[in-house]
Amino acid sequence: MSSKRILLVGGCGFIGHNLAIKLINLGHKPFIVDSLSVNNLRSIEQEDVINKKLYEGILENRLELLKKNNIELIIQDAREYHEISKLYSKIDPDIIIHLAAVSHANKSNKDPHSTFDHSLRTLENTLDFAKNPKTHVIYMSSSMVYGNFNSLDVDEGAICKPIGIYGTLKLSGELLIKSYNQVFDLPYTIIRPSALYGERCVSRRVGQIFIENAIQGKEITINGDGEDKLDFTYIEDLVSGIASCCEKKNAINQTFNLTYGHSRKINELLNILKSEFPNSKVNYSKKEKFMPERGTLKTEKAKKLINYKSNFSIEDGYIRYINWYKSFWKKFNS
Repeated sequence: MSSKRILLVGGCGFIGHNLAIKLINLGHKPFIVDSLSVNNLRSIEQEDVINKKLYEGILENRLELLKKNNIELIIQDAREYHEISKLYSKIDPDIIIHLAAVSHANKSNKDPHSTFDHSLRTLENTLDFAKNPKTHVIYMSSSMVYGNFNSLDVDEGAICKPIGIYGTLKLSGELLIKSYNQVFDLPYTIIRPSALYGERCVSRRVGQIFIENAIQGKEITINGDGEDKLDFTYIEDLVSGIASCCEKKNAINQTFNLTYGHSRKINELLNILKSEFPNSKVNYSKKEKFMPERGTLKTEKAKKLINYKSNFSIEDGYIRYINWYKSFWKKFNS
């Protein structure tokens, strides 16, 4: 396997910084371009957010890890076409992994202009650069493109009917990439993750909120009755799958579900949390309007073409995440 120069656009986020560390440990040369202004240090400092000081500490920890692993971080807004074009040319990547986006469905629905700007405007700039040298573009999409699952599980060939702005913009990005492949023969890979959880997330995903509330003795609120199923995916499984897409030729011009591959009830995740925080109080509330009915994302295609393997059930991955949070919380409060 030859070492590759890999550019991570929006790479200082939850997925990106974990992925960059994975890639450098595999012998590649990752570069991160990020403005730190979307769900990151600059926005956290300016916004009125829950657990602000905690999140600032977690985000600082990301930067410390990047520095420790000698991963170059270039602070630049990926929406600025001319500056980005010059920068990407200087980096001269073999692969571009496009992660820039507003990473939460609720935030997308509340602020569609910002979501469009940071999701599709940045992608347009990536594709415009990548089309001439025909650089392999890996695009981080979402399981939200499927909308309501029409069966207990879905594969990549299922008809996509997203609900709300977030899933619709993700699907728009997929279609845009495929059009560049048709017109410019641009090599691409589209990745659809689901219900991610893991170390140093500040996106307020369900698994993160559970731990934060439990560790602070706050009530945990579940939207719905907790019987909804999600294909909970530990971050290590996802970044391992993305790394395989960087290394395997069979990933070119393909779309992959990269998840654990088996959905679980939200109440099952809650029960694991309660095993570590037995005094946790839970409140069930009305389900959010734009959250689709979901389930398992089939991963057979990824297993066949890129030898993808998911290793972390919630019994393993979520416990690891809880233990990390306990350790970080202790240091944070010392």
